[in-house]
Amino acid sequence: MKQQVLIAGRYRLHVAIGRGAMGEVWQAYDEVGGRPVAVKLLHAQNSEPTAAARFRLEAQTAGRLSHPHVVGVLDFGEQEGRLFLVMELVQGDSLSHVLAQAGSLPAEQVARIAAHSAAGMAAAHEQGIVHRDIKPGNLLLDADGSVKIADFGIAQFMNDPGGALTATGQIVGTSLYIAPERALGQPAGPPSDVYSLGCVLYQLLVGQPPFRAGSAIAVLHHHLDTPPVPPRELGVGLPPAFENYLLGLLAKRPEDRPTAGQAANWFATGAWKGIAEPLPAAAPHPEPVPRAAYREAVGEPRANTASGSVTTYAFPTSAASTAPAHRTRRRQREGVRPAAGRRSQTPRNSRMVVTVAAVAIFLGALLVGVTLFSPDHSSADTPATNPPSATSP
Repeated sequence: MKQQVLIAGRYRLHVAIGRGAMGEVWQAYDEVGGRPVAVKLLHAQNSEPTAAARFRLEAQTAGRLSHPHVVGVLDFGEQEGRLFLVMELVQGDSLSHVLAQAGSLPAEQVARIAAHSAAGMAAAHEQGIVHRDIKPGNLLLDADGSVKIADFGIAQFMNDPGGALTATGQIVGTSLYIAPERALGQPAGPPSDVYSLGCVLYQLLVGQPPFRAGSAIAVLHHHLDTPPVPPRELGVGLPPAFENYLLGLLAKRPEDRPTAGQAANWFATGAWKGIAEPLPAAAPHPEPVPRAAYREAVGEPRANTASGSVTTYAFPTSAASTAPAHRTRRRQREGVRPAAGRRSQTPRNSRMVVTVAAVAIFLGALLVGVTLFSPDHSSADTPATNPPSATSP
């Protein structure tokens, strides 16, 4: 196609900047709007039976999105039997070209790419759109370092899962970046895009995708069963926080992955650097125990009718309490004495000791009296103090 071709009477094509199985992308100029644009043309004789429907789907889905990190669709139509799609022109290369030149990227640049890509994905998910083909070739890096998501040709509306342009059982997407649930033939959802983004970020850091094999089927098995090797074990200098979050994006179960919005916020705020979290607040000093609480813990005094005026305490029942009362009464009946060094100090025992001592004194005094005043003891045995005077007979 010559560069002077005019599409729809306003888009003048200049140079081809990309070509694929479905069509080709041209750098063009909008003579009505006065700005450079990108024009995507479907091949005139495309052998893909769903190519036209997918082309229209891309125009429909991308046209619903207006976000700084999504390639905007400006126009759609048909000319001379060929469908065309007009998009904003991104002055830069795709990440696949960047990887081919650099091999890998530093963590700070990858974090920026992650924040932008996840933000664009979150905008699509909010509109009920799943991209289903997140890969380096569909992430465009603008001249200012901004990332834009392109190619919604195989996207799917979440509220119309039956509208997928694929045959039953066919897996759409690139096997190197496909989520485990999709490898099982399950419908794609927002977590599927998050997993694919995790695969892309892993490749940007390491220089290769997390899983490679000799066939696409073998790669799918790795996505299902094989845990990814942590990048630091492959010699990549990466903050631990970044690595842990990246492995979270690659979780096998969809419910274990963060949402695209959460990932965008996490990377944008610099959390990937491992910012120290604030220390927990110091524990408060213990308050003095109020008297009411002390009585509740120790017990309330109560009158014991069995012991007269003796006051006892009702202690709370606990596993550490002393032996039950029935054991103590049984020991007393059996005559078991308390162990040495553990004398009973109750007032009842003290009073018993005093009583026994008084009885002993009383018995001793009684014995002395009996001895002195017994009938067997005569007064002749005792000399008189004043003997009587002698008298004559």
